[in-house]
Amino acid sequence: MKYLRWLLLPFSLLYGLVVIIRNWFYDAGLLKSHAFNIPVICVGNLDIGGAGKSPMTEYLIRLLKDENKLATLSRGYGRKTRGYLTAATATASATEFGDEPAQFKQKFPDVTVAVCENRVLGIQHLKADHDLVILDDGYQHRAVKPGFSILLFDYTRLDEPHFVLPAGNLREPFSGRWRADVLVVSKCPESLAENDYRLAIDKLQPLPFQNVFFTSISYQGLHNRDGSRSAFKLTEDTTVFLLTGIANPAPLLQHLKTFTSIIHHHNYPDHHPYSLKNISKLALEFRNATAQKKVIITTEKDAQRLERPELQEILQSLPVLVLPIITRFHGNSGEQFDELVTSYVRTHRANHVVH
Repeated sequence: MKYLRWLLLPFSLLYGLVVIIRNWFYDAGLLKSHAFNIPVICVGNLDIGGAGKSPMTEYLIRLLKDENKLATLSRGYGRKTRGYLTAATATASATEFGDEPAQFKQKFPDVTVAVCENRVLGIQHLKADHDLVILDDGYQHRAVKPGFSILLFDYTRLDEPHFVLPAGNLREPFSGRWRADVLVVSKCPESLAENDYRLAIDKLQPLPFQNVFFTSISYQGLHNRDGSRSAFKLTEDTTVFLLTGIANPAPLLQHLKTFTSIIHHHNYPDHHPYSLKNISKLALEFRNATAQKKVIITTEKDAQRLERPELQEILQSLPVLVLPIITRFHGNSGEQFDELVTSYVRTHRANHVVH
């Protein structure tokens, strides 16, 4: 696979050139970037996925929802619908809205969750009734000029070559990081040596105005699919059937291996729409396992894609548990991050009146 990527390098050079020209057109004003009179926070990354945008978006929702009329706006990747939609209830489906927006609505039912391929149009719909919009995965959507951009980098991938697609994993050249206000290194080990922080910052080469923060994944214990806490405890004799369709399941696998080494991983591509065949295969393997203590574990995002009606007959007879995660900042840096974000929102919300 590595050698195939080297063969694709000429195509990456062409792709990168096209992206550079496109970005220059926006920077020079030849293509229109729309600014808005309400605070717009963008959460994004340069990689093709797996940097932890959804947990960061949820962190921002928790931080800001009590003091603001807040909306999230996503593309709604993988949904079967098109155009601008808002999720009316916490039972919004991944088929209608995409897995991540459906997850946001389930966890924060009082927050407006919207999807639209055209982010400019989406914000225009939202701005009359909201005083803050959080763009989930909007960094490459240059038609919107956000007021505050948070760019995430997966700690486990900092050493990878900075190649754009298809030879590498970057959606735009590494130089695109200059547009961000804040750089966040996500998925770090829970503790890092001082030298590890310095090495990571050296690799990112932040500009003088860019603050760099470090975060880790915090696993919140097993939950039932309805969101309630499960009493099930993982032990070394537990056989786990792990179901994932996410960009980078490695941290989750590493976490589960601290409890048990008996893990059967059903691994699918990011945002994979689970079919009856996929779930039937999982059910058959689970039932054929002779272990006395066994369980199926999946992620919050994957759980949204399991809610399709045609899968429920199989799933209702299986012990499927969900492992939620949240973002935790290293040390006391979360307080500095919170102040940067809330200060931006307060300053740019001052002249906006919600109708």
